[in-house]
Amino acid sequence: MSDFDRGATPRYGAGVARPGYAQIDQGLRAYMLGVYNHMVLGLALTGLAALGTSMVAVTHDEAGFRHFTAFGQALYFSPLKWVVMLAPLAFIFFFTIRLDRMSAASARGIFLAFSAVMGVSMSWIFLVFTGASVAQVFFITAAAFGGLSLYGYTTKRDLSAFGSFLVMGLWGLVIASLVNIFLQSSGLQWALSIIAVAVFSGLTAWDTQGIKEMYIESDGYEVAAKKSIFGALRLYLDFINLFQSLLYLMGNRNN
Repeated sequence: MSDFDRGATPRYGAGVARPGYAQIDQGLRAYMLGVYNHMVLGLALTGLAALGTSMVAVTHDEAGFRHFTAFGQALYFSPLKWVVMLAPLAFIFFFTIRLDRMSAASARGIFLAFSAVMGVSMSWIFLVFTGASVAQVFFITAAAFGGLSLYGYTTKRDLSAFGSFLVMGLWGLVIASLVNIFLQSSGLQWALSIIAVAVFSGLTAWDTQGIKEMYIESDGYEVAAKKSIFGALRLYLDFINLFQSLLYLMGNRNN
């Protein structure tokens, strides 16, 4: 199932240019709606997990000063922080490697579990940035993501060559970000955030086109459902990374 490989060249036009266009178009819309529904559900779960974790991790005294609870101390300052930080990456590798051999129900469950774990790992944003700033950047990200995804869905231009270049940039970002975990360079993080905005903006359009072209009318329920969930994972990651990059560049920090 090479369609599940992000680096694979999308089969441009697959599932569209064949007899019975009206029926295919209706099926394609239902398929894409499933992709977006799963993505939105994942984002909602991530937001709730992040907010809930941040609320449990801190407490306030009578003077209004913030203090970390025992849970917060363990989560952010003990070796457990590395487990929380790297757990989402482990989920992604497991998901992509095992997807062909799991049922649609299992894939959906793992995606939702991943979304919750991602929320825990992102809970720090509510401690570093103001709530109003987080909300503002979220809506900016949603608007930008919607426009880019719509372009990827409607454009007739084949974005596969462009996407291959973006994937190389993505791997460069991953490696540089891992290095900066230890360097803790604010200048490098600023530069990486700017590059990430460009890379994930392009990936949003490319992934949307690739997900659209994975649709095949003759797919059975299990195959179609797994394609939908994997497509949701791709767009979810584009959204999350775009949001975090914009938040670092535009967000207002707590005092």
